[in-house]
Amino acid sequence: MKKLMIGVVIGLVLGLWFGVNIGKDRPFYTNPFQEQTLGEIIGQKSEKVLQEGGKALQDSGHALRKKLAPPPEE
Repeated sequence: MKKLMIGVVIGLVLGLWFGVNIGKDRPFYTNPFQEQTLGEIIGQKSEKVLQEGGKALQDSGHALRKKLAPPPEE
């Protein structure tokens, strides 16, 4: 019973450690208490903006192609 309780406590600690890192979009093995630097925060935000902008541009390109496509012949 004592080994089971030790295993549960260790599992909870490791699960909390990994869960906090996953929630912060970091690798699961990093220190969850380390604060992000301003450069890291800006890098993550700019990457997200670029991805969303690229998706919006791609969607508008598809819509434009559909609008300018010649009608199908019968």
